[in-house]
Amino acid sequence: MSGVVTKISGSWTTVLRDDGQFFLCKVKGSFRIKGLRTTNPVAVGDNVDITVSPDGETALITNVHPRRNYIIRKASNLSKQSHILATNIDRVLLLVTLRNPETSTTFIDRFIATAEAYRIPVVICFNKTDILSPDEMEELQHLRSLYESLGYETRAVSALNPSSLSLGPLDGLTLLSGNSGVGKTTLLNALIPGLGQKTAEISEAHLTGMHTTTFSEMFFLPAGENVADGAAHRMNALIDTPGIKGFGTFDMEPEEVGHYFREIFSVGRECRFSNCLHVHEPNCQVCKAVKEGRIALSRYESYLSMLGDKDEGKYRGT
Repeated sequence: MSGVVTKISGSWTTVLRDDGQFFLCKVKGSFRIKGLRTTNPVAVGDNVDITVSPDGETALITNVHPRRNYIIRKASNLSKQSHILATNIDRVLLLVTLRNPETSTTFIDRFIATAEAYRIPVVICFNKTDILSPDEMEELQHLRSLYESLGYETRAVSALNPSSLSLGPLDGLTLLSGNSGVGKTTLLNALIPGLGQKTAEISEAHLTGMHTTTFSEMFFLPAGENVADGAAHRMNALIDTPGIKGFGTFDMEPEEVGHYFREIFSVGRECRFSNCLHVHEPNCQVCKAVKEGRIALSRYESYLSMLGDKDEGKYRGT
């Protein structure tokens, strides 16, 4: 029988079988997916085959079906390994905040560049607008204009104000991600009435979020709660993952990084050298565009930081 992974907690994985039954599963043996060295060979969103135990209560995951896509980052402790946040997703809702805590543009750019690599649409959702000063609201509008000019969808919301939650269609599987403390759990509770997930306060000492989500889990949206008819791929659900501080890109060669910055890729085609890295090469059109303000300095700095990801440890905290 086959099904979809809906939750990973420690050594146990919850699978929703095609007939609508949930099973607690273990992974059979150890195996790799597509040769990747990952800390989690199975991720939420995976379509898997399972064999149910004789008692009918638990099961073994015996096979992971080919993935349509995934969001991957460097593991936080082992820089030569990766961690898969979710698979087979239709979009990412990237929750960011300008204050309490502040999300860096480098984090945003790293995340959306990774999504770009797998052609996964991203909606950049600026949360906690209710606490922003007039100057901060002006900064928010500047950032929205920047990313919208590049073709990305943006939203400005307050998860505490349900009337502001105009997020567009959330059909299929949507990955909800962002730094700790940006309000992912509060947003989940607002979108799924009665969910009642635990939230935590921001650390006053460091203005950073506390980790309330400690494992990945799929939550069904109201329109997708009746899943007993099977066909897991027709579910509408949000995938919540633990908050992340840094986003280290994985398995990107330096010459590939510019492909995932839309404006750098477009302007870079005019460079003299086809393998131009846009750092100090002569007649680099990207460097020229940065100097002239046609490419945002924040975006270029994010690009440069990703070029250094091959150097162990450079991604941490960005």
